[in-house]
Amino acid sequence: MDIDPSKPQEPLHRAVNRRQFLGRSAQRAAGVAVGVVGLNAAAAASSSGRSANDRLNVGVIGVRNHGKLLAGELARLNDVDVKTLCDIDETQFAPAIHAVTDEGRQAPATERDFRRLLDDPSIDAVVIATPDHWHAAMMNLACQAGKDVYVESPATHRVAEGAGMIEAADRTNRIVQVGLQQRSGTHFRSAVDFIQSGRLGNVRLAKAWIVHRRKSIGHKPDCDAPVNVDYQQWLGSAPSRPFNPNRFHFNWRWYWDYGGGELSHWGVHMLDVARWGLAVDMPTRISAVGGKYAFDDDQQTPDSLSVQYSFQNDRDKTILWEHRLWSSHGVEGRSSGVAFHGERGTLVVDRGGWKVYDHSENVTADASDLQVAHLRNFVDCVKSRQSPAATLQIGIAASTLCHLGNIAYRRGREIRLDAEHISDIGLTTI
Repeated sequence: MDIDPSKPQEPLHRAVNRRQFLGRSAQRAAGVAVGVVGLNAAAAASSSGRSANDRLNVGVIGVRNHGKLLAGELARLNDVDVKTLCDIDETQFAPAIHAVTDEGRQAPATERDFRRLLDDPSIDAVVIATPDHWHAAMMNLACQAGKDVYVESPATHRVAEGAGMIEAADRTNRIVQVGLQQRSGTHFRSAVDFIQSGRLGNVRLAKAWIVHRRKSIGHKPDCDAPVNVDYQQWLGSAPSRPFNPNRFHFNWRWYWDYGGGELSHWGVHMLDVARWGLAVDMPTRISAVGGKYAFDDDQQTPDSLSVQYSFQNDRDKTILWEHRLWSSHGVEGRSSGVAFHGERGTLVVDRGGWKVYDHSENVTADASDLQVAHLRNFVDCVKSRQSPAATLQIGIAASTLCHLGNIAYRRGREIRLDAEHISDIGLTTI
């Protein structure tokens, strides 16, 4: 951290060399002294006995796009106050503030350094809606600071981050909800109940997909970062690179340093549903093929990808993933979804509902609320200390499927995992 002598300095217990802080892995980040070392287990436990009528003060870190949406949705909950918004880009504050005040709520404060937000003892919980490469470190530090956490999916950016995140949440007794909204949707739950009821017979194959047209991001040269952006904080522990607008807002997800492409962006949601419905844990074999078939631009991640996950330890079940980012002709007549193929029929579910095909019963279900229900579940669990709908373990498992698919694609060969390696990932069953 560079020190500007013209500005007030932080206390020494907050100061930390940027190379030391940002260069360490997310697994170890919870142990770094960055202004939260004074908080202990007693402080962490202070929110564990809340009444159902208590108000919850929430801070949102990363307020562009989905973070702004989450801030507005939280403002709709009558027992939640969105107290502080945090972002490294000052231009994102005004729209996010409006998202809160448009719900008739008081304008939240703003902060550019997330550590100051974590230092605020009045904040009970934080929402992390940053680029993926920051999720693990911020969650670990938030738990150490005694905050409960809602972290957007994918929960992790690397497979190795998961075990440290679970340890940090367990050690600090924090509630962590992962942004897999389908887990709070009643129609997704009823679809899974139907699949697991046996009415489709033996279901051993699920296919998940996203097919739509994205625009090419083109080619852009490196340049100076905007003056209103703290680019060094945005980079965090990622490799140091010159600023490039194509590697920044939204498009960061198409670069391996910060995201995992469409497989991590949309795949994490649909693969979680597939894993949930089949009741499988971790795959034993993963293979992938794909590439950049349509886009000639700066993106690193594939615009076309097919992944096969084999679960030989779970009665030889299989999940297939496909994405095409240059086509409008989806699978099963849907741009995204999951199809479960059983002996007695096929159930197809997406965010618009579900329907059973080739079956003696004509069974359907309409769409249900996802986002507000998921936030409501998080707030209720913060108060009750019950496990949320999308636990950290569930979120890490879904994220791991994405990472394994990307690893198989990038290595150009099949990955095989035995029981010993699966246990090393630090996962539990669904």
